[in-house]
Amino acid sequence: MMALGTLLRKPPQPPGSCRAFWGWLNAVFNKVDHERIRAVGPDRAASEWLLRCGALVRYQGSPKWQHDYNGLPTGPRGKYKIEAINATDSCIMYRGFEYLDGLEHVTDIKLEKCMYIQDQCLERLSETNNLQKSLQQLKIISCGNVTDKGIIALHKLTNLEYLYLSDLPGIKQKETTCRVLQQALPNLELELDLE
Repeated sequence: MMALGTLLRKPPQPPGSCRAFWGWLNAVFNKVDHERIRAVGPDRAASEWLLRCGALVRYQGSPKWQHDYNGLPTGPRGKYKIEAINATDSCIMYRGFEYLDGLEHVTDIKLEKCMYIQDQCLERLSETNNLQKSLQQLKIISCGNVTDKGIIALHKLTNLEYLYLSDLPGIKQKETTCRVLQQALPNLELELDLE
């Protein structure tokens, strides 16, 4: 006869099943909803995406960071324009970067400890026409999937004034990467904390 404890024990889970679930959920959070963008405008839709993924946004004219999805400000379409994004510890990923296309007023982005940020994301960021015109400050910290290729792609951000890079183990050719960026963006202040 089987012991009661044996019957009540959970069946063993396949390795990585919990991680796979969170990866799937994060991918769902990053799915672009084009109907929503049309209905509420690019800034509101991007705010919803960013907050859903755990990031913060700050609007033009406000010193306060918005962190509560349910507390997103209401008002006429276009009233609240995203000026800054802090994606620390968020699950934003490439598939959601289309939300950035309509943002015209973003001057500051911080990507810190973003496990899904990779070169492809930085390439997409730098190819976003509105960000090429508006983005002035970018900080990339502890994003382990970023390599020299992604950093070099940032040369398309022609108005970038300040770039901070820290704890990026994928950066293997620091001097070459910095030289390429400085040649493409001579007014760029580049601050490094790389080993």
